[in-house]
Amino acid sequence: MANQYKNLVEQKARLKQKIEREDFQLRQSKYYEKRQARKARSRRLIQKGALLEKYFQADNLSVEQTEELLKIFADYVNEHKPDKLKNDQPKN
Repeated sequence: MANQYKNLVEQKARLKQKIEREDFQLRQSKYYEKRQARKARSRRLIQKGALLEKYFQADNLSVEQTEELLKIFADYVNEHKPDKLKNDQPKN
């Protein structure tokens, strides 16, 4: 009887270690996915900012000035946006 109890305690300890390893791997995987999503978003924002500077020659404008410039043209651009671009939202 004592031997069986000892085996059960050892089995419980092994299962607990296995659960901890699986939990660690799950947390690590979620961290990796979030990190990849952040990197992708950062890259997209940098590319769009570069295009903004290129086409609006806004490289010498401050953030506030750039926002003012975009507010001026936002309504016009949104109203005259081609249909193929209207609902083309990136899926994150």
